Amino acid sequence: MTNPKRLIIIGFFLVLIGAVVPWLMILGYLKSTFFLNFVTYGASVSGLILGIMGAAMMSRFRSKD
Repeated sequence: MTNPKRLIIIGFFLVLIGAVVPWLMILGYLKSTFFLNFVTYGASVSGLILGIMGAAMMSRFRSKD
């Protein structure tokens, strides 16, 4: 996966899932379980890491030009 834009987009959607799912749990649409909380946390952290990696790769590719 060498396309930094793809990494940023995937990271954005993972962070979005990490924000929307807990909000749906608070509103009562989803039942809060340990597994769902763990998956939501993992999606948020991995999305943040992928976004940072994509931004770093994009700045590195642009600095070579």
